Amino acid sequence: MHPRAATFAERAREEYGLDPDVEEFPEGTKTAADAADAVGCDVAQIASSLAFDVDGSLVVSVTSGANRVDEDALGAVFGVPAEDVEMADPERIKGTLGWSIGGVPPFCHDTRVPVVVDETLLEFDTVWAAAGTPTAVFPIDPERLRRLADAEPAPVAD
Repeated sequence: MHPRAATFAERAREEYGLDPDVEEFPEGTKTAADAADAVGCDVAQIASSLAFDVDGSLVVSVTSGANRVDEDALGAVFGVPAEDVEMADPERIKGTLGWSIGGVPPFCHDTRVPVVVDETLLEFDTVWAAAGTPTAVFPIDPERLRRLADAEPAPVAD
């Protein structure tokens, strides 16, 4: 197992009592479509953790791979206009969350940040989320993901 995926699995066990079934795909899971193809699920079941700068604060939106984040909707969750919402800088993501783009899990972040979950993910029995690298994912019940991430369900999809 890749060292970053192993770190995620260890942290998930120690911090959350979750023993994730991490699966690695050498061909990569960089896009939601790639991940869905690798896993053999619908692209809507891919739980993509995307980091945004919302009025100066880092926020993680766990969004269905079938959806795009609507910056107006995300801003509304935090009471700020869309012009104050943008994708976060990769170095800031790595420095704050401890994970690089493409491998950011929905929880096990180095720094506690607000997390929202795309409410459409809650319609599934199982979703697949990043496990620390762009080639590693794990299955999880979306309601459990929401609880572990202390995430607020929100209508953030475009």
